Amino acid sequence: MTIPEDVRNKIPLKVGERVEVNAREGEIVIRPVVEIPRNQTWFWSQEWQEQIAQSMKDIEKGKVRVFKSVKEAKKQFGD
Repeated sequence: MTIPEDVRNKIPLKVGERVEVNAREGEIVIRPVVEIPRNQTWFWSQEWQEQIAQSMKDIEKGKVRVFKSVKEAKKQFGD
């Protein structure tokens, strides 16, 4: 299938990339699909994404601590 260049330029789609095709209300809807290796899907779960979002907020607020060594971190958090 060939997608017109002016349409391709509006979305980040490159030749050879996978797409999902659906029929909806008399239209054909084509959406790019990002493939994630199976052993990395855990990271994209809702639970992990919520934890990452919270971590990013904490970093923005300066709620971080830098340790000089692993030994110092273990002392703070335990083994």
